[in-house]
Amino acid sequence: MYRIKDAAQGCTIVKKYLAILVTLTAFTGLWALTAVLVARPFFPGPVVVVRALVKMGAAGTLGRHLGASLSRIIWALVTSSIPAVALGLAAGRSAKINRIVSPVIYLLHPLPKAAFLPIIMLVLGLGEASKIFLVGFIIFSQILVSARDAAERAPEELVDSVRSLGAGKFDVMRHVIIPAVLPNLFTGLRVSLGTAVAVLFLAETFATDTGLGYLIVDAWTRVSYGEMYAAILALSLLGLCLFAITDLTEKLLCPWEKGDGN
Repeated sequence: MYRIKDAAQGCTIVKKYLAILVTLTAFTGLWALTAVLVARPFFPGPVVVVRALVKMGAAGTLGRHLGASLSRIIWALVTSSIPAVALGLAAGRSAKINRIVSPVIYLLHPLPKAAFLPIIMLVLGLGEASKIFLVGFIIFSQILVSARDAAERAPEELVDSVRSLGAGKFDVMRHVIIPAVLPNLFTGLRVSLGTAVAVLFLAETFATDTGLGYLIVDAWTRVSYGEMYAAILALSLLGLCLFAITDLTEKLLCPWEKGDGN
C-alpha cells in the first residue's frame, strides 16, 4: 500500500519537473529564434546573455548586486509582515478595530505605492531605509488585507466548538484562526513578493550603486545589452526562488491544504 503511494508520488514529482523542463526548453528556443529574426544588438540571444551572466558571476559583480537586492527584500519582509499579520488578525476578529483599520486600507491599498517614493525619500533620505520602507509598505498592505479577510471568514462553528471545550482566546487563535488564515497569508505573500520585486527595481534606480535594478540601468547606459539582459534574468530568477521558498514553506506549515496529487 505504502509502496504504491510512494510510487505515485514519485511519478507526480517526475511529471512536474519534466513539465518545467519542457517549458524552459520551449521558452529558450523561442527566445533564440526571436533573437535571430530581430537580428539587432539590443536583443541578444540566450547564449550571449548566459555568457554575460557567468562572466559577472565569476567577477563577483552579480553576487554583490544580487545580495543587496535580496537583503532589501528580506528586511522589508521581516519588518512589515509581523505587524501586518498582527493587525490583520485583530481587525478580522474585532469589529471595533476593523472600523478603524478598514477606511485606511481602502484609502491607501488601491494607490500605486511607487507614487510615495519621492515623499519617502524626503522623509527617510536617499539611503537603504527609504528603499526598504517602500518595499515593506507594499508587503504590509497586501498581507494585512489577506490576514484580515481570512480571519473574518474563519469558521465560527469551529470557534464555538473549541470554546465549548474550555479553550481561551489564545487557544482559539492557535488552533482555529491561525490555521484558517495561513493559506491566505501565503497567497497574499506571493502577490506581495511579485510586486515587491518590480518596485525594488524602481527603488534601486535612485541614489544607489548596488542592486540588480542599478545593474540593469547601468548596463543599459553603457550599451552593454548582454549584461543588461543578464541582470534582468537574475532579477527574474530571484523572484522565482522567492516564490519557490514560499511554496515550500506553505507545504511545510499547511500540509492539510494540498493533497498528494499536487
